[in-house]
Amino acid sequence: MSQTATHHDHGTATQGHDAHGHDSHGHGHHEEPGFIKKYLWSTDHKMIAQQYMWTGVAMALIGGYLAYAFRMQLAFPGKFIPAYGYMSSLQYNTAVTNHGTIMIFWFAMPVLIAAFGNFLIPLMIGCDDMVFPRINRLSYQVFLLSAIILIASFLVPGGGFNGAWTAYPPLSGNSEYNMAHWGSTLWVLAVALEFVAFLLGGINFITTAMNSRAPGMRLWDMPLVVWMIVIASILFMASVGPLIAGAVMLLFDQNFGTFFFAPERGGDPVLWQHLFWFFGHPEVYVVLLPAMGMSGDIIATFSRKKLFAYKTLLYTVFGTGIISFFVWAHHQFIAGIDPRMANIFTVTTLIISVPIAEMCFLFIATLYGGSITLTVPMLWGLAFVGEFLLGGVTGIFLGASGADIFFHDSYFVVAHFHYTFVPIAIIGFFMGFTYWSPKMFGLMLDETLGKIHFWITIVGFNMIFIPLFFTGLWGDHRRIYNYNNFSELARPELQDLRIIATVGLLIMISAQVFFVINLVKSYFVTKKKAGDNPWKANTLEWQCPSPPPHGNFATMPNVYRGPYEYSLPERESDFWPQNEPPAA
Repeated sequence: MSQTATHHDHGTATQGHDAHGHDSHGHGHHEEPGFIKKYLWSTDHKMIAQQYMWTGVAMALIGGYLAYAFRMQLAFPGKFIPAYGYMSSLQYNTAVTNHGTIMIFWFAMPVLIAAFGNFLIPLMIGCDDMVFPRINRLSYQVFLLSAIILIASFLVPGGGFNGAWTAYPPLSGNSEYNMAHWGSTLWVLAVALEFVAFLLGGINFITTAMNSRAPGMRLWDMPLVVWMIVIASILFMASVGPLIAGAVMLLFDQNFGTFFFAPERGGDPVLWQHLFWFFGHPEVYVVLLPAMGMSGDIIATFSRKKLFAYKTLLYTVFGTGIISFFVWAHHQFIAGIDPRMANIFTVTTLIISVPIAEMCFLFIATLYGGSITLTVPMLWGLAFVGEFLLGGVTGIFLGASGADIFFHDSYFVVAHFHYTFVPIAIIGFFMGFTYWSPKMFGLMLDETLGKIHFWITIVGFNMIFIPLFFTGLWGDHRRIYNYNNFSELARPELQDLRIIATVGLLIMISAQVFFVINLVKSYFVTKKKAGDNPWKANTLEWQCPSPPPHGNFATMPNVYRGPYEYSLPERESDFWPQNEPPAA
């Protein structure tokens, strides 16, 4: 069996001339910018991608530290927590709230959409930069400001916001239940600014992909990850408006005496739930789709096959995006909504599981009959599919309104949610970073250290959340600071599982030491050069130098459809056929 070139098209790319047959723009002759312009005030999409990435990683360190603190409190309630101290109930609520907030809004979104979107889209479609480079820079600056405001919310009187990451009133409103008024105001302001940043970024991603493709590249020729980031940006822009409006209303409730969500004055707290979840559930797919796209492209590359049913997969994604706007109320089955509406949202929730399952099966079909190489990126790609499937299967129980009454606000929900979001955010980040870091930095990571890091991380992750499925089934309610304070909830027979989950977190955190060692060793000690195409992939980003210079391509690429499907060569230098494109 011949090993066919990866991806979805019979197309071939070559670097050469522009659409008019003239020499390209000479992007290889740009002058090197100074330090401030290059690192602090850059409009280069690759530098902005790194700014988003490392800011997101820094925020993830804060989010991970908060998770460590409250898990230690749950495992050893009332005990001294190393590197933290004693934890009060208010501090516990603040830690839980901001852990969720940070990992979703300040890690998953900036890394998966903004960082990889900025880095990959121009390179993969064969252009030199984003269409609106200054708006691109502004988007990061607004995002950085939002992160600073969120961190500042910890420092005001009353401490950080502690009303849960969903910010349900009255816990987030101007009421006696809001224990951190200024912290909640800064939290809402930070979230609103972060959304503005991603609206600006989404405009760039969509416009660039639609208008700046290399000559000859059709929409159906774009790599899967580009499509996924574009569709995610469209979903975000279509869903975030109601939540921004709700955030403004909540700010007014907190500071100007309005009562949109205050029931004692005629407001409706359930209105906030509708506004939040109308955005909140499409948001799951906003961060899922880029990770899905990365997984598909990586699996195709290391299976040495085209992506199975590429167009079918895209039609599935379009359907997923549309259906995602009709499932939000499954988060509100016990909020007092009409049971007849609950039945409708049960059906839509079960329907949306079908296209997601289809995507996973298409990835599995891509693996079938392939020449599979288990590199570190491939391991992360396979783990993403496997772990996310566990999250999807357990979500079917929660999507049924009758079953959700039992499961709601238990640790079963926590485990399910993390089996969807940890593969998306954590595994998705490592999957993308280990695959494209040779292109970003021009250096190869150590495979052995990478595999050690992978296996310890995966073992630790499953050790955290598999026990929580059982504690949730047996009655552990979430957001309980100390179960010993409630005799009916104490359940001492479950304490061993709570401790196991915490040990799993410590293992998962310790695994990241191997990632840091790998970075230091690979980038500062061994410095093994990556070459332009170390994975022998056939998307355009691998046709420019590693790392790409300012302007990306010395001569801008043409993309054309060859007369037949090329076999993979044995020599990297022969990987790209040098046939001249057909005459105009």
